[in-house]
This record gives sequence, C-alpha cells and structure tokens, in this order.
Amino acid sequence: MNKVVPLVLVASTGFALALGCSGNDDPYKPQPAWSGRKANVPAVPALPTLPAKQGDAYPVALAIHHMNSVLHSPEVTSKEITLIGYIVDSNIPRAPLCAIHKTGKADPEDCKWSDGKPIQIPTLWIADDKDPNGKGPRIRVMGFASNYANLFDANEKYKSLKEPPAEKDQYKDELWAVPPPFPLPTVGAKVKVTGKYGVNFQRASAGIEADPQNGIMTYSKIEYVEPPPTPFSFPQLDNKKK
Repeated sequence: MNKVVPLVLVASTGFALALGCSGNDDPYKPQPAWSGRKANVPAVPALPTLPAKQGDAYPVALAIHHMNSVLHSPEVTSKEITLIGYIVDSNIPRAPLCAIHKTGKADPEDCKWSDGKPIQIPTLWIADDKDPNGKGPRIRVMGFASNYANLFDANEKYKSLKEPPAEKDQYKDELWAVPPPFPLPTVGAKVKVTGKYGVNFQRASAGIEADPQNGIMTYSKIEYVEPPPTPFSFPQLDNKKK
C-alpha cells in the first residue's frame, strides 16, 4: 500500500491541474454579422502618378516630389542635376523698358517693375506640360543673366549667328561670368537645363530668392530638345519703334 499511494496522488494532482487549465469557463459563442448602419469611411485617395526620368533628366513633377521627400531629397539637391521640360513663361517680355540697354549704363533710379517692385532678374519657368496656361507645377530657372543689359548685349552678339559660337567667342555675363544660352530662350522651347536645384537661388546678388515648394534651378547650361518656336527679341523695343 505504501508504494501505491504516491502514484495515486500524482495522478490526482495532474487531473486537478488539467481541470484548472481547461478554459471552458467562457466558451465561444458565434455572433451574427452586423446589420446596422455602415460606417462612413472615406475612399482611399489615389496616389499621384509621377513621370519617370528621361535618361539622366528629371521631369519637373518628379524633381519637385524628390526635393520635398526626406528619402529622395539628396538625390536632386546634393549635386548638379538636369531637368527637362517646356519653357512656359518668361519675365523678359515684361521687363520695364528702362532696364533694357547696353551694359555699362545704370538703370534709372526710378526704374521699377510695373507693380512698383524692384527689378527682377531674368527668369524662365519650365513645366512638363507645353501649355502656358497649364495647371501643372513649374520650376523657376534663374542665373542665365544677371540683368537685362547683359541679355541685350548677348542678343546683339547672337542674333546674326547661325551656329553656336566657339567657347572663346561666347558672350559672358559681366557679373556672373556665365554664357547665356544660344539661342536666347523663348516660350515654347523644350529644354534640358543643368544646374544646382534646391530651395534657394545660388547666385542671389540682391536679397534672397527662395521657393520651398517647387524649388529653383540655378542655371549652368541649357540644351534645346525642341528649338524656340520664335526668335528671341525684346517686344518692349519693338513696340517703341512703332
């Protein structure tokens, strides 16, 4: 008997533990599907479709997306890149007549923009859409000329040329020592612009130019994918002659 009792106790203890771990105190009870009012959940928004790179060139929308991305920003802002797009706007035709003259001559003290603001430096806007009235994003291109006097002199030198001048014969901006593009740019041309892209304009000489949303391209060179549809000119001077 003494040998049997421990075996019975062990068996009884194991049985008791098994009862304690059965988990049958609150058995699963199937519930019918919800038949009440459905939750008003907004639809999943469609993500924008970004254009792909064209060789080594970034379309405008892709460059802007990358500049505003923590992950991709260094890809487009840490070194020179190339943008591709259409010139959809230019402030050159809107420049006041008093700013268009040969270099070496100062603008009159009262020479202002039409809204009374100080003279803006020559600027282009490029976009993925060729339509000047398109609603897509745009990037400013600055740095190809420091003022309209340099564009005036460049135009005087370039307008009789059929081919791009040799490097030694290029016109160089008197302040920035960069050659303006040949031919001089007009709205409608498709271009590849190489330079430093980012929030700030890199050659600001008076005040700070910045665009935290779309960025600014500081020009190093322009290549024409599709040439300007019309020759460069200053309509202000043309109207003066009439």
